[in-house]
Amino acid sequence: MKRSRPIITAAVLIVFVIVAVISYFSSGSPVSSFDTIDNLQTENTIVVNFLDVGQGDSEFIQLPNGKCMLIDASTAEYGEEISDKISSLGYEKIDYLVATHPHADHIGGMIEIVNDFEIGEVYMPRAQTDTKTYENLLTAMSDKELSVTAAAAGKLVFSEGDLMVELLAPVSEKYDDLNNYSAVVKLDYGNNSFLFMGDAEEVSEREILNSLPKEQLKADVVKVGHHGSSSSSCEDFVYAVSPDYAVFEVGAGNSYGHPHSESLERWQRVGAEILRTDLQGDISVVSDGNDLTVVSERN
Repeated sequence: MKRSRPIITAAVLIVFVIVAVISYFSSGSPVSSFDTIDNLQTENTIVVNFLDVGQGDSEFIQLPNGKCMLIDASTAEYGEEISDKISSLGYEKIDYLVATHPHADHIGGMIEIVNDFEIGEVYMPRAQTDTKTYENLLTAMSDKELSVTAAAAGKLVFSEGDLMVELLAPVSEKYDDLNNYSAVVKLDYGNNSFLFMGDAEEVSEREILNSLPKEQLKADVVKVGHHGSSSSSCEDFVYAVSPDYAVFEVGAGNSYGHPHSESLERWQRVGAEILRTDLQGDISVVSDGNDLTVVSERN
C-alpha cells in the first residue's frame, strides 16, 4: 500500500495540471497577446493585411511607393486597435481611405482613424443612412475639412507603373439595400490582382459581370462579399474571379452564422484556399508582382 501512494499522488497531480491547462485555454484569457502586425514589406512588395476585427471588415494595404490604403475600419470598438496597428507599421498618413458603405461594421472605427491620422483621398458611395455612427463619421471628416470623392464603377484611384487601383462598383446610382452600394476595389500589382468586395451582394455582382469582360474580374485574392453570406458569392461571379485565396472576415461565433456553407463551397469548388480571420487572426498576403506569400497570426 505504501508503494501505491506516490503513484496515486502523481496521477492526481497530472490530472490537476491537465484540468488547469484546459481551463486556461478555454477561459477568456488569450494564450498570447497580439497587439500589432509584423511589417512584412520590402522595397518591391505590397502587403495586404486583412485585420481580425470581429464581425466587421478592415483591410490595410501597404504600397511599394511608401503610401498606404485603408478599406473600412470595422465597428467603433475596434477603431483604437486598428489605429495602433497602422501606427506600429510607421504610418502617420492614410493616403487613400475607402468607406465601402455606411454600415457600422465597416465605418464605426473610421472615426478614430480620421481623428488619429493625416488623411489624403477619401472615397465613399452616394449612400446615406440616419445612424449616429454615420453622422459622427461625417462630422469627423468635416472637422478636418476632408473632401470626399463619390465611389462609382470606372473610377481610377491611381495608376503608377505596374500598380493600379480602380473601383468596379457601385454600377448603379440607387439600390434597395445599402450592401449593394458597396465600393468594390480592384488592386493590380504586376501579375497579381486583389479584389475587395465590401458587402456587395448578388445584385451588385451581376452588374459587375455585365459591365466588364470576365478576364478583368480574375483575381488571385478576393475579400469575399458580406462576410461570406449566402446572399453574396453567386456562382457565375465566383467562377469569373476564380482566385487562389478567398478571405472571409468574420467574428468568431457570430450570430449570423457567417460564413454560410453555400458561400464556402462555391469558392472551394473553383479551387480557392479558404482564409478566415475568426480562425487565423490577422492575415497578411505579400506580393512581389508575381508570387504571393500568406502569413497569418494563427495557423
